[in-house]
Amino acid sequence: MKKMAVVAFMLCCLCSFAQKDVKGDLKTVSNIMSAQSLAWNNGDLRGFMSFYWNSDSLKFIGSKGITYGWQKTLDNYIKGYPDKAAMGILKFTILSSEQLSKTSIYIIGKWELDKEKPVGGHFTLLWKKIDNKWVIIADHTS
Repeated sequence: MKKMAVVAFMLCCLCSFAQKDVKGDLKTVSNIMSAQSLAWNNGDLRGFMSFYWNSDSLKFIGSKGITYGWQKTLDNYIKGYPDKAAMGILKFTILSSEQLSKTSIYIIGKWELDKEKPVGGHFTLLWKKIDNKWVIIADHTS
C-alpha cells in the first residue's frame, strides 16, 4: 500500500511539472509574439522576421498562396509594407493556444493593423522549438 502511495505521489508530481512546462512554453511564445509586434511597430521587419524559422522550408500561406522560405517571406513583407506608415501599429490577440508536444505549439489568433485604413484578419501559427529557440515554421494569415 505504501508503494502505491509513493507511486501515486510521484505521478502527481510528474504531471504537475509537465503542466508547468506547458504553461511556461505557452507563456514564452506569447512573450515572443509581443516582442514580434514591438519590432513591427518600430518599423523593423527583420526583427519581426527573426521569430520565423530562417529556412527555405518555412511556409507562409496568405491570399496569394503559399510562399516557401524565410527570405521570400521577408521580401514579400518589404514589398507589401515599404515604410512605417504602411506598416501601421500591429496588435495580436491570441484566441487559442495548444502545446502539441514538447517542441510544437499551435496558435490561433487575430491581428489588427491600426493605420489610415485599418485592416485585420486571423492567423494560425505552428511554432517549433529548434536549437532551444521557439520559431514559427508555418503561418497561415488571412
